[in-house]
Amino acid sequence: MERLVEFNRDLLAELREMSADFGLPVDDVAFDRLCTSLEAEGEIEASDRSAYRGAVAGKSLRIDGHGGDPRETEGVLSVVICELFEEEQPVTLNAAEAKKLFGHLFNFVVAARRQEFRDELDIKSQEFGVATMIAEAWPAITKVKLILVTNGVYSARTDAILAGKISEIPVTYNIWDLTRLHRLETTGSKEKIVVKFAEEFGEALPALPASGPDAEFPSYLAVIRGRQLAAIYDKWGARLLESNIRSFIQARRKTVNEGIRDTIKDEPEMFFSYNNGLSATADAIETEVDGAGIRILSAKNLQIVNGGQTTASLHAALKHGPENLNRVHVQVKLTVVPADSSEQTVPNISKYANSQNKVSAADFFSNHPFHMRMEGYSRRILAPPAEGTSRQTRWFYERARGQYQVERAKLGTADRKRFDIEHPKTQLFTKTDLAKVELSFRMKANTVSKGAQKNFAAFASDIGEAWAASDKKYDETWFKRLVAKLIIFRALEKAIPRQEWYPGGYRANIVTYGIAKLIHSVESRDKVLDLDKVWNEQAVPKAMLHCLLRACAAAACVITAPESGIRNITEWAKKQACWASVMRTDPVYGDELQENMIDPEDAKIVVRDGRREEVMVSGIEAQSKVVELGGAFWERLRKWLAPNRPFSLKDDGVLKACNQLERRLPSERQCIAAVEILRRARVEGYVDDLENPRIRIYGKARAH
Repeated sequence: MERLVEFNRDLLAELREMSADFGLPVDDVAFDRLCTSLEAEGEIEASDRSAYRGAVAGKSLRIDGHGGDPRETEGVLSVVICELFEEEQPVTLNAAEAKKLFGHLFNFVVAARRQEFRDELDIKSQEFGVATMIAEAWPAITKVKLILVTNGVYSARTDAILAGKISEIPVTYNIWDLTRLHRLETTGSKEKIVVKFAEEFGEALPALPASGPDAEFPSYLAVIRGRQLAAIYDKWGARLLESNIRSFIQARRKTVNEGIRDTIKDEPEMFFSYNNGLSATADAIETEVDGAGIRILSAKNLQIVNGGQTTASLHAALKHGPENLNRVHVQVKLTVVPADSSEQTVPNISKYANSQNKVSAADFFSNHPFHMRMEGYSRRILAPPAEGTSRQTRWFYERARGQYQVERAKLGTADRKRFDIEHPKTQLFTKTDLAKVELSFRMKANTVSKGAQKNFAAFASDIGEAWAASDKKYDETWFKRLVAKLIIFRALEKAIPRQEWYPGGYRANIVTYGIAKLIHSVESRDKVLDLDKVWNEQAVPKAMLHCLLRACAAAACVITAPESGIRNITEWAKKQACWASVMRTDPVYGDELQENMIDPEDAKIVVRDGRREEVMVSGIEAQSKVVELGGAFWERLRKWLAPNRPFSLKDDGVLKACNQLERRLPSERQCIAAVEILRRARVEGYVDDLENPRIRIYGKARAH
């Protein structure tokens, strides 16, 4: 309980600080902050703020936001209430209070379908936009999810519980309380889904062992009925899909695969033969033995790593033509991977299972070399002191969720204070932050506006292709300029709500569109924005901020005035037509823009100078290289070093440590030195005939 109290205290302090910095009500920043976790978990695909409280015919109505247009989320309408308690001691939320809140949310959905209710709303308000979306999308809606996210503590876990129906559409409710949020954000792991095949979904899965008794990770070949799989997906939706596969499917989703649909409709008995089936993982399974083999009764943390489209297509059939699903059987390759091994093993299972995809989010797991390199830079590169300070700090890149909290938790009180000073939480950024900022500066504001997960999938595709072609550009200078972009993005988040022209909402859309517009203006003048100045100052120069705000003001005018026929401003911001309209605007920047632009060639000189200075790789990369080459390699290099060559006794000691790596792994510093010694030796002509050939693999991962 003590840790929960501390988490709540830190959360409230963070929200109050954000509220003061951004000039926004604490309820607004709480919605953004807490729903970010729900997006990362796959509970919702987007988090669009649309706050409304009112009453109709004596019934209270309330909504705080929604999870995106159901026409783009497999027919699921997710509506959210965010209930924030200001007490530092966690408040207990009882069943009656939760039921009351869900009732208000339920009433809003019902009212939104009535024309007379929508007619009473301001046509430019967020509530009008979401009510209109619900009404127009209703024919496509197959499920309504009522979600309560709160820093209160609810006694029982409530996850996808059936609550009733609205016009024959099933309604479920889900509570994300402080306990669940604390577990999600501090453990670095996703919430475990426990699928009870026999108890909750009709029957156990017949299976055969597919690995030997000594296998590190037991594997099974199982069969699941189409109706069973569809019902499981109906309960948990995209949370059942491994996070990177989820992003990939969300980015490239079609309503249903036509081949799968036709097989279900015309030849359901042939589905097993025609379809490749699923690849899945679980932390643990419960089984029983029968005469034909084994039966899988339940699976903890079941995650589909390949076969997401098959699963989604069967789910679509459950809604539109369920009569054949009992005759459909799907093969499942299930691997049991304990939680402490999942970060290393599950990505490889998914990678090879999805090797038919040219470039997919599956290639972009948190241990992809791009993320590893960014993490290495973030732990090693010290940022210049900001104005008025003398201390250098670091920007902490969290390539896997919860890393920051996990690192802090390892430390004692004194070391934790030093960690907090050196790594301020305001300088923490995640993969989705990186993607959002980078694509804003790539002028893909409409993609950024589609939400964190879809945006990350687009970013993964872009970077994945570029990395496969050449990883050379992603150097220290690239990282420093990325941080400069983060500084600009966050400065605008704070500045925009204080502007007279601010429309009172749509801040996230205005930020990304404003940045994109300024970059468009700069590039139209054959220049580039001087990001190195931002890095060096660790702040946005006043003249640059003025230009950015002018671009944001122009973007705000377009965003809040959708084209004819479009009444939902949030959905308008997701369209290419919105960006086309913003591009046509012509903000007046004056002389201030010129002060913050440089020639592209000057920017390239900085890159070249930075690469000359970057003579050492990061500790993580160096350790990986030392281990990859092996102890015998370093001993051969050590023997080659003759006294007349330009190597010291210190160099000899480093190589001796590397030779003994099987007994003790050399430190990061020693590994960096070893890689540098090897570089110098090769300059001197060293060649190791026994070294494994360095093969470069292009494009896709190997297929199994």
